Amino acid sequence: MKRRVAIIGTQGVPANYGGFESLVENLIESDKMDYTVFCSSKDMGSRMESYKGAALKYIPLRANGIQSIPYDILSLISALWGYDVVLILGVSGAIFLPIFRLLSRAKIVTNVDGLEHRRAKWGKFARWFLKFSESCAVKFSHKIIADNQGIVDYLRDEYNAESELIAYGGDHVVQSVDADFATQVLDKYGVKPFEYSFALCRIEPENNCHIVLEAAAKSGARLLFVGNWARSNYGVELRKEFEKYENISLLDPIYDLKQLYVLRSNAARYIHGHSAGGTNPSLVEAMFFGREIFAFDVVYNRETTKNKALYFSDAESLSALLALPIKENVELQNIAKTLYTWAVIRDKYEDLF
Repeated sequence: MKRRVAIIGTQGVPANYGGFESLVENLIESDKMDYTVFCSSKDMGSRMESYKGAALKYIPLRANGIQSIPYDILSLISALWGYDVVLILGVSGAIFLPIFRLLSRAKIVTNVDGLEHRRAKWGKFARWFLKFSESCAVKFSHKIIADNQGIVDYLRDEYNAESELIAYGGDHVVQSVDADFATQVLDKYGVKPFEYSFALCRIEPENNCHIVLEAAAKSGARLLFVGNWARSNYGVELRKEFEKYENISLLDPIYDLKQLYVLRSNAARYIHGHSAGGTNPSLVEAMFFGREIFAFDVVYNRETTKNKALYFSDAESLSALLALPIKENVELQNIAKTLYTWAVIRDKYEDLF
């Protein structure tokens, strides 16, 4: 009999938001488990009863921001009975876990994500709350998942807790497109193959978007930068400051995987500014294209790329990297194909279940 697994903590599926959603999208492709995915009826465009064989249940709250706390708690209440395993993605609702363990016989598996309490966007109280939620997740989960060796080390040092190291897959970004479509996409964004650098992320301070833009402005290197510029004052101000540079194109979010494939596969380099968190999905995805990667110099990025990328710490060091000759990096591609395919990641999760 298949094990019944409830998945809590994402907007839902079909995936159109972030790394956890992509994780769920690829987990439920397996028929080894009986999956139920809890979704936000406020965030998802349509309400389906099932998707890829998984049952979908809807909670009438948003899955992100301050509402993520009651959203996760209501999801946990709905999953108290009828499941063998509850997979929790993130720690927002972990304050409910002491009660959940008293009432439910399900095993709790929690992916603690990327140390949310250290992110610059949160105020003092939010950071305290997220740290407290993290401690509840570590104490009351039956198993903890860390997506990066840096997170494994942190959990051991901070809580004397052992965790399972499971990263993310990224091979879903490899698409099949014809030459005419590729030409249309490149023409649309005004670039030529291997004559531009590419960056993609949420526009937040800890992703060092300002450093990437300052380096591009200083070096004159052609840059396409995809992100949610209108979402915060930080993004709005950056767009206002840097949209005047002819070599920089600040693009709104692109969700079409085929368009993204064309832009990534034809980029000379990928620039990754994330400084917080663990294994970042966009970095894993970029590794599949065999191009050089310039990553912000923190332990998480070095662990993900196995020290085979090039690293920067400020605008000056990134400008120096942008002046280097363009080349491929097949080592990164081979690492991705070995460690970061969804088949590998899915097997690790299901073995744990």
